[in-house]
Amino acid sequence: MKTKEIYLKDIKQGDKVADSFLVAEKNMAFSQKGSPYLTVRLKDKSGEIEGKVWDNAVEFDRLFKKGDIIFIEGKAASYKNSIQISIINIKKTAWEEVESTDYLPVVKADVNALFNEILGFIGKIQNKHLQELLNAFFQDEKTADLFKRAPAAKGFHHIYLGGLLEHTLSVVRLLEKVAEHYPNLNKDMLIAGGILHDIGKIYEFSYDQLIDYSDEGRLVGHIVMGVEMINKKMADIPDFPAQLSLELRHLLLSHHGEFEFGSPKRPKTMEALVVHYIDDLDAKLNAFETFVADSTNADSDWTAYNRFFERFLYKGR
Repeated sequence: MKTKEIYLKDIKQGDKVADSFLVAEKNMAFSQKGSPYLTVRLKDKSGEIEGKVWDNAVEFDRLFKKGDIIFIEGKAASYKNSIQISIINIKKTAWEEVESTDYLPVVKADVNALFNEILGFIGKIQNKHLQELLNAFFQDEKTADLFKRAPAAKGFHHIYLGGLLEHTLSVVRLLEKVAEHYPNLNKDMLIAGGILHDIGKIYEFSYDQLIDYSDEGRLVGHIVMGVEMINKKMADIPDFPAQLSLELRHLLLSHHGEFEFGSPKRPKTMEALVVHYIDDLDAKLNAFETFVADSTNADSDWTAYNRFFERFLYKGR
């Protein structure tokens, strides 16, 4: 297995670059004189950089596709206040020859410790039917492995391997605190709903190479997929209460809050409302922190304009 020596975040203007990177995007275009050139979005766990192939673009274009690992040789230069790599040579590299976690961002915390904390929350649930349902998911080895690895999103929050687990645990920790503050809430429903609200994402995304949507993810989506998954598990649990099933399914169906954000239903129980707001809060704070941390303008206390938040974000001093 090849050892990676250069990460994109460390590349500076004038550096010679010879290492392997993941192809996040690839586009062929033509100059004003009609000469073909290739634009490649290079990626590793530290970030992304644009690369340009000015010579032999057509020949190199045939060698690889989006999602491949390529070994490049080139030189870094500054272009419009960003680093760009002028690529002079490309060789395709097999995924089996590299360590995939070098090329995709990974949660910083210990995955097994996070997962064990989720199991701890399941162990504290008093409703035996909800506890049995959760155990049916997380004591299944395949489901557990996917849950530990899946990202929480493709382009907004927790966009890294293990992101779904980290986001879910953060939501559940907050829900426990909310339940302490509002004693009329059904704590078991809150915790179970918090743990399961994004369960469909283990199949909504593909994440063996690039993080992208699966066919089922694009055509059905994680909300409906999650409800289908818990329906199958509940069918195997004897005498699962119909009302309990109804409220849990509603919580999943409504956790995006509004129709315009993909929810088939809007929250109509207190527990569904709370899960929606806590889920939204955790996602947006992670997105905010990530955008601020990735801001490259060291001369300003403000980030560039963020299209999702529709505002400039204050980095502080």
